[in-house]
Amino acid sequence: MSSVDDEPLDLPDTLVERMDRMGLEFLADFLGHAARRHPDNVEALTELASTLTRLGRIEEGLVVDERLVRLLPSNPTAYYNLACSLALLERAEPALSALERAVELGYDDAEHLLADEDLGTLREAARFRALVRRLQGSADRAES
Repeated sequence: MSSVDDEPLDLPDTLVERMDRMGLEFLADFLGHAARRHPDNVEALTELASTLTRLGRIEEGLVVDERLVRLLPSNPTAYYNLACSLALLERAEPALSALERAVELGYDDAEHLLADEDLGTLREAARFRALVRRLQGSADRAES
């Protein structure tokens, strides 16, 4: 038996978008508070950086990504996320350096690198193309 409560609400897209944004803003505030209370909480910082980026607060997300790289200096994902923030801010040279560091530390997903919209501003750079070729070459050797 179905009840009215089981049926999805038919809300206007603009209202859904506003509600989603409010939820993200609440999450950013909550995570920001958690990060201030526990400045080395990597999980909270990682979620905070992602949430800030989703909100379009890229500069703030960059600050958190830089903090994560300091906390996790050998983590390829931290450097990859830093590269994404820098690329979104059209800071190509430091973004490429962070991406190269991510690869040096073990990042190896060429397909994701090519598909990630955050890195779109880097696609035409020779260093980016060389990095992709390097990853694809590593994948080819691993399959052999």
